Amino acid sequence: MASLDKPPVTTSTVKWRFPAVHPEGHKYVAIAAGITLLLTIVSHVLFWPMVGVVIWVATFFRDPIRTTPQGEGLIVAPADGLITMIQRVPIPRELAGENGLGDAPLVRVSIFMSVFDVHINRTPIAGTIRQVVYISGKFLNADLDKASDENERQHFVVEDRNGMRIGFTQIAGLVARRILGFVKAGDMVAVGQRIGLIRFGSRVDVYLPDHVVPQVCLGQRSIAGETVLGRVGGVPVGGIAQ
Repeated sequence: MASLDKPPVTTSTVKWRFPAVHPEGHKYVAIAAGITLLLTIVSHVLFWPMVGVVIWVATFFRDPIRTTPQGEGLIVAPADGLITMIQRVPIPRELAGENGLGDAPLVRVSIFMSVFDVHINRTPIAGTIRQVVYISGKFLNADLDKASDENERQHFVVEDRNGMRIGFTQIAGLVARRILGFVKAGDMVAVGQRIGLIRFGSRVDVYLPDHVVPQVCLGQRSIAGETVLGRVGGVPVGGIAQ
């Protein structure tokens, strides 16, 4: 009989598992597998290299579970990748105005995603999607500053319950050829919720209001839905290019 003078011990475990493949990637994995079978008929030498390609395609569309930090005033990273720019810049015209982010320059945090990063993007805050604006454009190297204005891109503005608005932009890169969005204007979203993906290498820009302080540094790697990108009234952890 268990002793009643000690509280029960609550235990839990988390097991690692292979990340699921996002449904958008299923057809690409099937295409790669089909090509592998055809090439194997032609030459068995091509089998293992093509198996590697199939694995890479499945890996590109992986959709891992993320544990999003909870707390007031937190802005989480919308993308996996490398923090390549933290600078005050003019707001893109698609995000400007009273229905967007205003007209004054804001701090932009840019996250570059290589072809090896997870490409599912997530919303930085909970709230209501106020704008979704798609712009067709070029396919310059996403690491270039002018990619923000010239490449294919999709802008989002999300507003939380306190009226704070965060703008962020999916930007197609040199290899990327398609931006997909999962939400539309008027949708309610939870912090860290999946809002879209970009195929095969790209970038995401986040525009932070002046009362939000960046919590990342140049060269740091972010994890979508987990890394705290900014904090309302936080203490700066790195320099901002003016």
